[in-house]
Amino acid sequence: MAGATPEGRDDLAELRARLSALEARENVPAGAGPQAPPPHRRPVRAFFSALFIVVACVFVPLSALAVWVDSEVGDTGRYVATVAPLASDPAVQDAAANRITSVVMQHIDVKSLLDEVAPQDRPRLDQLLGRVSGPLTSGIESLVHSTAEKVVRSDAFEKVWTDANRRIHGSLDKALTGQGGGAVKLTNDTVAVDLAPVIDQVKQRLVDGGLTIAAKIPEVHTDFTVVRSEKVGKIRTAFRLLQLAGFWLPIVTVVLAAAGVLLALRRRRALVAAALGFAAAALVLGAALTVFRAIYLDALPASVDQQAAGTVYDTLIRFLRQTVRAMFVLGVVVALGAWLSGPGRYARRTRGVWESVLGGAGDAAHRVGLRTGPVGPWLVRHKLLVGWIVVAAAALALAFWSYPTGWVVLGLALAVVLVLAVVEFLARPD
Repeated sequence: MAGATPEGRDDLAELRARLSALEARENVPAGAGPQAPPPHRRPVRAFFSALFIVVACVFVPLSALAVWVDSEVGDTGRYVATVAPLASDPAVQDAAANRITSVVMQHIDVKSLLDEVAPQDRPRLDQLLGRVSGPLTSGIESLVHSTAEKVVRSDAFEKVWTDANRRIHGSLDKALTGQGGGAVKLTNDTVAVDLAPVIDQVKQRLVDGGLTIAAKIPEVHTDFTVVRSEKVGKIRTAFRLLQLAGFWLPIVTVVLAAAGVLLALRRRRALVAAALGFAAAALVLGAALTVFRAIYLDALPASVDQQAAGTVYDTLIRFLRQTVRAMFVLGVVVALGAWLSGPGRYARRTRGVWESVLGGAGDAAHRVGLRTGPVGPWLVRHKLLVGWIVVAAAALALAFWSYPTGWVVLGLALAVVLVLAVVEFLARPD
């Protein structure tokens, strides 16, 4: 080595220093730092890691159902927001108008009506009924139906519907457990809403329009079916269990997933697997809701309006579907973030392109006069810490967000990417 240049001797010394550091790290005494688990413990850790992650993925659909059930019963605003669109849905309005017409016609005595009408008043009655052809009963039924349609399609009906549901929300729990009364009732296999207030409005409009015999219609209570199933009694028990688990089950799910990742020998790979498992479980729940919709509609009696029943089902579970989409997007985002931060070849290439593009843009801005003062050098030294703080802030925002949707999750992920891009752009040495 006598002929070695000074530069060569410096490189050799640096290489020896690195080898010594590696040897010293391998010979760290017990308790001095993190170490790989003994070989006989690795299978045990791997088993429990996989077990916890699998159980957490199984709990994902149950957690979504528990949160949905608990929110529909415990949050009045949430419940009203769920059922409010039904008042303006054409299929539900048509079904309600048909039901009201059928009930009102059962209490109108056509013979008494004819007896009360004097011969000189018969032209007025014909004009009232629109001079319809055919039996008088058909004309009256047409008048009642058109009046009922006007009532259920009015803004007043939407307000009555919303106010009534807000008032009856307190009895929803009793209704689903088969106890108590109120406007929402559960009898045998049916959950129904009493249409008596709407029928009163129809009666008043008929009287105001000249059909005075409608005033003799007694107070009529008739039900508009919201849910009908032969297994409501069994579902009632499951509902109570999900309601009780609404707060704790999601927490247990997250804790199990975190324990599985921490126990894993390759934690980043375990995190990717757990996140993708969450996304897959959300897809399974979404598919199950679609399949159950078809089964539920096929099991309904022929007398039930299929279109209205489908609309009611879709409306009642629309927030549950939002939760499913949010969980799917969250799983994909977490898996993608964990993979991009890993040592894989394509992940390193992606990070290289990211740093090259943003770093080059930062250098160009620096050359044309952009100065960051002490911020740039500080970000260079603490870029990793800043990244973790940004991710933690996004996670906290998601945790405290009331009923996040898939767009909320995606928006938070894009916000994290944007902040990290700004950090990469500004991180310039002094």
